Amino acid sequence: MHAKAARKAGESEERVFAVAAWREMPYFSDGERAALALTDAQTRLADRSDQVPDAIWDTAAEHFDETQLVALVLDIATVNLWNRLNIATRQVVGEQSW
Repeated sequence: MHAKAARKAGESEERVFAVAAWREMPYFSDGERAALALTDAQTRLADRSDQVPDAIWDTAAEHFDETQLVALVLDIATVNLWNRLNIATRQVVGEQSW
């Protein structure tokens, strides 16, 4: 769903396919990398005891102002919420029956 929207918004195939390996790929700006690192930390909470380390937050804060950080954190949380609801209810994106 998000890949399709990204393509429609003009993202290149390289960037769409590279998101999963963003650390190793050259297609992302420092700000995008900061947002992706924050996304990983906020999503993969069980990976470390310090779920969102200060270094990740501080790097994001270098690239985004307070309003942008709030929006980013809420966007990440919203996508995580929908993912968890779909997992729990075994819903497949695009197959809603309502």
